[in-house]
Amino acid sequence: MTSSNRPRRCHAGYLWQGDGWTRDGIFGIGADGMLQAVEDGPAETLGTWVLPGMPNLHSHAFQRAMAGLAERRGRVDDSFWSWRETMYAFAASIGPDDLKAIAAQLYVEMLKAGYTQVCEFHYLHHRPDGAPYAPPEAMSLALVEAAREAGIALTLLPVLYMRGGFDGRPLGARQRRFGHEVETYLRLLETLRAQQDADLKVGIALHSLRAVTEDALQAVLASGLAQDTPIHIHIAEQIGEVQDCLAIRGVRPVEWLLDHAEVDARWCLVHATHLSEPETARLARSGAVAGLCPTTEANLGDGLFPLADYMDAGGRLGIGSDSHISVSPVEELRWLEYGQRLATRHRNIAARHEGASVGQALWRAALKGGAQASGLVIGALQPGHRADLLVLDDGSPLLAAREEPALLDSFLFAGNTPLVRHVMSGGRWVVRDFQHHDEARIAQRYRETVQRLRQRPPG
Repeated sequence: MTSSNRPRRCHAGYLWQGDGWTRDGIFGIGADGMLQAVEDGPAETLGTWVLPGMPNLHSHAFQRAMAGLAERRGRVDDSFWSWRETMYAFAASIGPDDLKAIAAQLYVEMLKAGYTQVCEFHYLHHRPDGAPYAPPEAMSLALVEAAREAGIALTLLPVLYMRGGFDGRPLGARQRRFGHEVETYLRLLETLRAQQDADLKVGIALHSLRAVTEDALQAVLASGLAQDTPIHIHIAEQIGEVQDCLAIRGVRPVEWLLDHAEVDARWCLVHATHLSEPETARLARSGAVAGLCPTTEANLGDGLFPLADYMDAGGRLGIGSDSHISVSPVEELRWLEYGQRLATRHRNIAARHEGASVGQALWRAALKGGAQASGLVIGALQPGHRADLLVLDDGSPLLAAREEPALLDSFLFAGNTPLVRHVMSGGRWVVRDFQHHDEARIAQRYRETVQRLRQRPPG
């Protein structure tokens, strides 16, 4: 083997291996950006504490630019549904170049925070009047280009969005740019699949049961494009959604989906906030991932997921930053736990047996579930996995005098000082000493873009 083909030999003082820390971990990184096994010997020391990068299993990139613009009270019953109208108005101004600039800024922020992969739940397909761009996949390609520019792994999830509610009403004027019928949607998937490489996976997203008819859902699942690929869906996020499903279909949303589709490890049920006890148990048994977005769910007043019962049933979960009012796996996991503490008035909910670490339980679960939902071989520092890793700041006072049992608890619960010092994505350093390699240029373009959007009339 020539020296140019030899894997880079790397050393970590402590290497997170899923069930705990391995001291003096040695591993190799191949030229293809994948982890390899190597024998002991001289190696570059990366740092004291090295973790797998976190997958972000739910993102609407364009919403990053509207964070903070929906925090003024409108009508008395301000809710998710009134927030949605603000979002629609904002979305009406965004074109491909705008989306690329916003997404690249967002993806830089994700990498700096410790996310090394993102599942982009993408429904902003067409021009504001519903007419397709040329080419029709222009908005999807903007996201692909942004991810490559920032250096983050992307699972692109083009969304099928067809109807305005469970009653089958047509899309409203502000929803027209989201819409596809099954034939054009499948054609979009086929076109985008030609773009796949080691950094890009193209999966399937069904917006929600209220937006996709039963016949369309079955047609997509039977198309052949749904085999061995991630399938994501919004479900049971709001009480109103559950009530509408009960009124029109006679059952709750998760129950209906489990009865009418082969829900298995390909699936990610995003939010799944409002579950009955039988739905909780059935979802856990299915092998699907519950995609939880605690900061967005709190921001929109959605409600709380039944975490303890779901974990006790062996359910799989991951985290996403969704509307990006926060871009931090630390804050998502912290508030996943804190929401449960507020609801139950007890502590350490995610640690399901005596002596267990909350931080380890949460990080482990989110890595495993996020990797499954991404469709990529990520989420573990093991041979054959993508070389996505974080090096924590071992010089930070927040980690002083911390040893293995308390390290992840301190990372998640000791404060708000950034602790992710270096980030590697696909074997390439993208963040060094807290700075992304192209941060200044991408941030300047983002500032110019949002200023133009502010001055541009909607549509």
